[in-house]
Amino acid sequence: MNGKSEHLRRRTREFALRIIRMYSALPKNAVAQVLGKQVLRSGTSVGANYCEASRGRSKAEFVSKIGDCLKEIDETAYWLELLVESGCVGDGKMAGLLDESRQLIAIFTTIHKKAKEKDEG
Repeated sequence: MNGKSEHLRRRTREFALRIIRMYSALPKNAVAQVLGKQVLRSGTSVGANYCEASRGRSKAEFVSKIGDCLKEIDETAYWLELLVESGCVGDGKMAGLLDESRQLIAIFTTIHKKAKEKDEG
């Protein structure tokens, strides 16, 4: 595994740990818990899917798993935004996670596009 992939592996793991801590600190009302469970599931699966992509047996499998990473991080951003917009969590408390999710979306979008271009070219 090269340095960039190791960095991204650590970054997605740290993101998952931040999601876990955020979930643990959510209010105990029904709305916050339902939205929180959604973000917990999608936010922690990004790194797991990236690990699978890194071990992909073929280029097609890699492209597919990177696509899964992109879907999960995009979904995570959606749930984080809903937590803020619903008033469950203040904008300031969620700013760091939202920023990281947007950065990860950009990273996985680039990886996915480049991998598909290489696969098609």
